[in-house]
Amino acid sequence: MVNFSGKILARGIALTLGAAALNAPAGATVQGGTLVYLEQQAHTNLYPPSGGFYPNGGILNQITDKLTYQNPDTLAIEPWIAESWSSNADKTEYTFKLRPGVTFSDGTPLDANAVAKNFDTYGLGNAALKLPVSEVINNYARSEVIDPLTVKFYFKRPSPGFLQGTATIGSGLVSLGTLQRSYEQLGDARHIIGSGPFVVSDEKLGREVTLSARKDYRWGPPALKQQGRANLDRVKVIVAGEDSVRIGALLAGQADFIRQIQAYDERPTREQGFTIYAAPTRGVNDSLAFRPDNPLVSDLRVRRALLHATDSQQIVATLFSANYPPAKSVVASGAPGFVDLSSSLTFDPALANRLLDEAGWRRGADGLREKDGKALRLTVYESLPQPQNKAVLQLVSQQWGKVGARLTILPGDAGSKVADNLDPQKTPLAVIEVGRADPDVIKSQFYPENRDGLLQQGGAGKNSRFSDARLNALLLGIASEVDAPQRLKIAADAQRYLLEQAYVIPFFEEPQVFAGAPYLHGVSFEAVGRPSFYGAWLDKR
Repeated sequence: MVNFSGKILARGIALTLGAAALNAPAGATVQGGTLVYLEQQAHTNLYPPSGGFYPNGGILNQITDKLTYQNPDTLAIEPWIAESWSSNADKTEYTFKLRPGVTFSDGTPLDANAVAKNFDTYGLGNAALKLPVSEVINNYARSEVIDPLTVKFYFKRPSPGFLQGTATIGSGLVSLGTLQRSYEQLGDARHIIGSGPFVVSDEKLGREVTLSARKDYRWGPPALKQQGRANLDRVKVIVAGEDSVRIGALLAGQADFIRQIQAYDERPTREQGFTIYAAPTRGVNDSLAFRPDNPLVSDLRVRRALLHATDSQQIVATLFSANYPPAKSVVASGAPGFVDLSSSLTFDPALANRLLDEAGWRRGADGLREKDGKALRLTVYESLPQPQNKAVLQLVSQQWGKVGARLTILPGDAGSKVADNLDPQKTPLAVIEVGRADPDVIKSQFYPENRDGLLQQGGAGKNSRFSDARLNALLLGIASEVDAPQRLKIAADAQRYLLEQAYVIPFFEEPQVFAGAPYLHGVSFEAVGRPSFYGAWLDKR
């Protein structure tokens, strides 16, 4: 058996198929069986607004339903738990009519009252239980239950992104009992009661989660071919942090589906008959973000120099495959509101050197630039969730070294990482990326009250004095503009401004890359790359 992080894969985890699989005609959907899914990292918390972390979202996507369904091909918002909806002209009121007969796995109804309580929690947070506000909901005021199957939401200001927000992983619907638990308690998958096609039946904390099919499930998105209960009996989500272990288990037939297959493994895996899935995330690209409050990078000329000292084409050609297109803007080319800004992302070492000269940074005897007695030494923490991030940063370090800047890469599992990453004086750069198929994703990444990628004053940063009113106005405009073409224009303006100010250096469009066995069928992906096993089935005949 394959060794998983020093432990032998238990015989009880091996894939099993029921009698239906043995007797099914060729090509027919097989009922039953256990899918073994290897995940790179353990989930951290299953409060739905924490689902942006892919190991969290990969579980939440199996056990929760959403009010609406975002078609991953067209990005259109379609019915799911809500049969229909309407809004007023300025997008400050939304009314949803719900499907009858939907229940959570504890038997309680998924009715208007439950939906109202979900969005009151996601939109306002719960300080007593330490449940934070969702980053996909802006300007939320309150809910109103009109009747058992009709709920209305009110917003303090226009919220044009709310409808799409109801389709995201961060808006998974959970029972009233789940909402009464603290954030800390929701780290235990067994405490999450949803209405989805699977339920959590067992967990070994930090190592394994078992999902079992809900036999009475019958309310999948109407757009899907799959209806009724899931085909699989179970999904075993097993944490296997080492790339070689996940690939080895897949090729040996001990796993059926794995996440985070590295680019260098794609071709040999495909050549052995396995399927590679590269699901787009359609959000902010894999990038480096500056913290302009740090004096080393407070000068626009320095940030622009480092941007033009970065060769993203070399990064992709050296480390990745065609599934990782070089970035053409802050957001991916498939993201709503994308504008091609390739001309602002040129690799130009001569320009980089000239800008550093103009900024007063002079080369020392060792080639490292200095100014006022300080060397241009920058630090960044490796981001473990991002593909080959250490190798990416090492290549960036080599590129920057040629113009006289030194980038030191700190380990992604360092105990000081969380605190130091919130202090711009200690960490002038950070790796960023977030997926969401809506222009609001730009606000989510950079607004001080959301992810605060630049560590602005009033945001997550410790005592930061930096603030950019122009940027923040654009971000709020994205979240509030009700005219769709004008909203896309503001999103384009925000992308241009972020690059004009060289606040961010985009590298590549990051997909979620999976590999599956040839006998696995029917796996699908939501709009930003999280897998769904609802329609999946196994046929090992």
